[in-house]
Amino acid sequence: MSGTETGARTAVRAVIAGRVQGVWYRGWTVEQATARGLSGWVRNRSDGAVEALFAGPADRVASMLAACRGGPPMAVVRSVETEPAADPGPGVFAQRATV
Repeated sequence: MSGTETGARTAVRAVIAGRVQGVWYRGWTVEQATARGLSGWVRNRSDGAVEALFAGPADRVASMLAACRGGPPMAVVRSVETEPAADPGPGVFAQRATV
């Protein structure tokens, strides 16, 4: 895809494990991703992890992934596993239902 002044677009799927449910992790993720102008989604998983897809300028996605390693104040992040994903294109960042 074509780049922007802040870098080429990229998309990454992340699975965040630890104490990340019941601590406002999804709401925090929506706020953080929206502030960075990213598109994608976040949802809880039935295994206790949080899963997200971040898409946008590469530097902003990297910044979001770095933030995910800390999370909101009550979270205890044990790991953030990532893999490349298909870019959904520009749009909003949304919270999805648990899977």
